[in-house]
Amino acid sequence: MDNEIFGESIEVSLQTAEKWTKAYRGKQELEGNKKKVDAFLIPRESLEAVLALKTDAVRAYLGINDKKEETLIFVGANKDEKGIYRDVFGTSQTDGEGDSDEGDIVYDASRPCPPYGDPNSPLQN
Repeated sequence: MDNEIFGESIEVSLQTAEKWTKAYRGKQELEGNKKKVDAFLIPRESLEAVLALKTDAVRAYLGINDKKEETLIFVGANKDEKGIYRDVFGTSQTDGEGDSDEGDIVYDASRPCPPYGDPNSPLQN
């Protein structure tokens, strides 16, 4: 892991995570008074697919899907000789299914929270 960019540890205490999530929820409003997204439910399959790229890191882009839901789009990233993490895309494994065009692909299927959140989680409240 690149400590200059990512820091010393990937572990964050639950107490610190609660503070961070409350700070996020308290700061942002979406247009039209819509409930903003506090978290994402991510299928294991999406994470395994991007990790299978065997890259140095994973980048998550924010997007709006065709259902008008906020979503995360995952790509791999490799550090180049200049120290820049460059996006690495997957290759379609489907035969005409899904959204692939026989070229580079990214990974998604995340769902916004709410409505897919855990109402009993200390990070959701």
